[in-house]
Amino acid sequence: MKILTCTTPGEFAYGESAIPNITPGNTLLQIKRVGICGTDLHAFEGTQPFFSYPRILGHELAADIVETDQPGFGKGEAVTIIPYFNCGTCIACRSGKANCCTQIKVCGVHIDGAMVEYLSVPSYSLVHGEGLSYDELALVEPLAIGAHGVKRADTQPGEYVLIVGAGPIGLGTMEFARIAGAKVIAMDVNESRLEFCTNKLKVDFTINPLKENAMEKLQQITNGDMPTVVIDATGNLKAINNAFQYLAHGGRYVLIGLQKGEIAFSHPEFHKREATLMSSRNATRQDFEHVVASMKKGLVNPTNYITHRVNFDAVKDEFAGWLNPENHVIKAMVTI
Repeated sequence: MKILTCTTPGEFAYGESAIPNITPGNTLLQIKRVGICGTDLHAFEGTQPFFSYPRILGHELAADIVETDQPGFGKGEAVTIIPYFNCGTCIACRSGKANCCTQIKVCGVHIDGAMVEYLSVPSYSLVHGEGLSYDELALVEPLAIGAHGVKRADTQPGEYVLIVGAGPIGLGTMEFARIAGAKVIAMDVNESRLEFCTNKLKVDFTINPLKENAMEKLQQITNGDMPTVVIDATGNLKAINNAFQYLAHGGRYVLIGLQKGEIAFSHPEFHKREATLMSSRNATRQDFEHVVASMKKGLVNPTNYITHRVNFDAVKDEFAGWLNPENHVIKAMVTI
């Protein structure tokens, strides 16, 4: 079978490999779609934490089952997977938080991923397709990241929720904040992304801090209260540190975005708010099922996200262009 490996930052190479053997506890998949996410782009750039080379990228996938031993699943079924393979025995797994397992192996990050024709995965990772298309199934994982962040914030109907970063993960977070009943505020420095938020996602408010005073705009929107939930989806250190000031007294700040440095904030300002700071890592099966159900109900339109399509054979040539903001990439989708 053909494979595509990121050999070093900035370099891809096609190759050949044997189709994986079918082993107990594992399912053999024939890959149909692979979505490109920020993790893949950062790996290509060489800025992704927890990463080593060479690595086969890809964890947002849709596939057909070739062979499985998982009860309730059958040969030929279209599925996606929960690509965070866990040990099942650590404190996190025993607490129902397999998404932050101490020994976690994320497909396409810690171990080789889906830029292949066939992939073997733990059978417990399968998620039913529920009649969704391949494109839709490949979008379940990135949307689940946003859904998990919204759940971590315990978002309530009527709350003002500020989401910083209108990339694919931020956009999905906005969708699920809206589904939770929040009044969503999108913040980004990319005007075309903010227009996408307004026109495609029907976000309530947008702010470009390069063009307007963000503090004044937030006070105006929230009647002086400031957002009770702030969620970072940038992974940008300056943006993360800056957003502490946007938080309401008693508010919650959730970090979905990840960067390599150390965050810094004013302890007195944070303390007087009795604020809560938390990270949001990956997603749980409950989040995946919430996304699938939301798609089936028509609450999320997955076709909004796919802006670029490419066949597997062209990924090597096209990939670097997806890093260029001028190409207005929301989600690139690979057909295998």
